[in-house]
Amino acid sequence: MTSMKTALGLNNNQRLEKMIEIKDSYLSGQLSLKEARALLKDHIGTCTPDEFAYGEQQLKGSYTDEEITHRMDELLELFDGILIRAENTYPENHPLWVYMQEIQAGLAVMDEVDALLKAPHFIKNPWLGIYDKLAQWSRHLSRKQNQLYPALEKYGFDRPTKIMWTFDDKVRDLISESRRLLQADDTTKFLELQPKMTDAFRDLADKEQEVLLPTAYKLVKDDEFSHMSRGDHEIGFALITPPPFYGNVTANGTVNDAPSLSNGNEQNFMSELAALLGKYNVATAPSPETELDVATGKLSLERINLLFKHMPVDLSYVDENELVKFYSDTKHRIFPRSANVIGREVRNCHPAKSVHLVEEIIEKFRSGEQDKAEF
Repeated sequence: MTSMKTALGLNNNQRLEKMIEIKDSYLSGQLSLKEARALLKDHIGTCTPDEFAYGEQQLKGSYTDEEITHRMDELLELFDGILIRAENTYPENHPLWVYMQEIQAGLAVMDEVDALLKAPHFIKNPWLGIYDKLAQWSRHLSRKQNQLYPALEKYGFDRPTKIMWTFDDKVRDLISESRRLLQADDTTKFLELQPKMTDAFRDLADKEQEVLLPTAYKLVKDDEFSHMSRGDHEIGFALITPPPFYGNVTANGTVNDAPSLSNGNEQNFMSELAALLGKYNVATAPSPETELDVATGKLSLERINLLFKHMPVDLSYVDENELVKFYSDTKHRIFPRSANVIGREVRNCHPAKSVHLVEEIIEKFRSGEQDKAEF
C-alpha cells in the first residue's frame, strides 16, 4: 500500500508536524481558537486540502473518530483563512467532475427548499416534487462509500472517509425522515426539520468540495478513476443525466485492461478461482469450460459463475483476514456494490455507527458463539 504522504507528495515534515502539533493543542484545550489560528498563520501560512486531510489522518492515535467528527466544524473554523479553497476543476466526465455536477444540482434543490419555506401557504405537491428529487441523493452517497472511499483507503486515507461517512448518514437520515413526515402529513414537524436538513446538506457539500474531492484528485491515479467510472455507472447518479464513461473505454463501455463489470466480473472471478483451485491441487489452471469435481457432481467455472450471477439473493464473501474477496453481481442488487470493494476491510464497508455491531458479529463467529446473525 502506497502511503498517503508519499502519494500526496508531502515532503516538508517540519511544517506538517507543526501543523499537527497546533491542531492537537487546540483540540486538547491548551490553546484557544484565536491563539491556535495565530500560530498556524505564523508557522504554516496557508494549508492545502490534502495537507489538512493528512493532518486529520495523523490525529488518529490521539482522538477517536467520534471525537473528530463532533469537532470537525471547529477544525474547519480553526483553518478559516488558512485552508486554501480548491477550484475543483476536473476533466469533463471525470468521476470527480461528476460529483461536482451533482453537488451543484443538489444545492439548487436546497435553494428550492428555501423558496418554498418562504411561501405564505404550505402546498404539499411542490414538496413531493422536491423529495422525489432528493430520493436520488442516496446514489451520490453510495458511490462515495463504495467507490471513492475504498480508492482513498488504499493510500491510507481511512480516517477522513470514516468521518465523512458519518456526515453522509446524517444527510441521508434527514432526507428520509423529512420524506416520512411529508407523506404522513405531519406538516408542522416537517417544516421544522427543513432548515436542519438544508444546513446538513450544504455543510456536507462544503466538506466534499473543500477537502474530499481535491485530496482525491491528488491522491488517486487517473487509470484508477477510469476503472471507477465503470462502477459509478453501475450504482447510478443523482439529479443529473448519466455522463459518458471516463478514460480509456471500449465501444461496449468496458475500461481497457479492467475486468468487465458489465458481465458480472466473470473473467476476473474465474481466473482468481482457477488460481485458488490450482493452489490446492484441485485443478491446474482450468479453462472456464473445464468441469470440476464439486461436493455433489461436476460444474465448470463458467457455470459456477452463472449460478452466482442469477441467484435471487446477494452473496458476499469475507476471508479470514476480514477482507472482502467476492460478491455476487446479480442483476437486481439489494445493496450497491462495485469492484472497488474487493480487498477492502469489511469494517470500512459500514458506517461508523454500525462498525461495533460488525466487530461483535465477527468476534462471535470466530469464537463459535454463533454461526449466523440476523438484522
